[in-house]
Amino acid sequence: MSVAPPFPIRKECPPGACVCGREALLAPVAGAEAAPADLRVLRLTREEERKLLDHIGALASYAELLTLEQRLRAQLGVELRITPSARGVRTVRGLAIELLERPGLCRKTREAVPAALRRRLDQQPEIVYALLNARDLLGD
Repeated sequence: MSVAPPFPIRKECPPGACVCGREALLAPVAGAEAAPADLRVLRLTREEERKLLDHIGALASYAELLTLEQRLRAQLGVELRITPSARGVRTVRGLAIELLERPGLCRKTREAVPAALRRRLDQQPEIVYALLNARDLLGD
């Protein structure tokens, strides 16, 4: 028997297609002292994921990227990490973009969000420049 959260949640992936741990999050926990599972990540339904990818495709500034990172953390408990290569960044491929793995976060989502962000950064290089400048890699 699983616990039904009070909000719509992502449908389960086909068996064997994903190892997100969705069912483990929804399973009741034995023992009263156990902390309740963080179900926020399950709010990212396929429809909401499409909206998120559209939003990423419309990013216009570094400030919007920072806001996106904060909202992902606050609303879903998901960490977006963008780290420049130690060897330098000549193109967007020099950035490591990833959604950190966590229970309930689908493998396809962990691949789709960084891919969409990489496409947007290819289109908006000024966001990349601001990102690098914020980390003092451009030496301004």
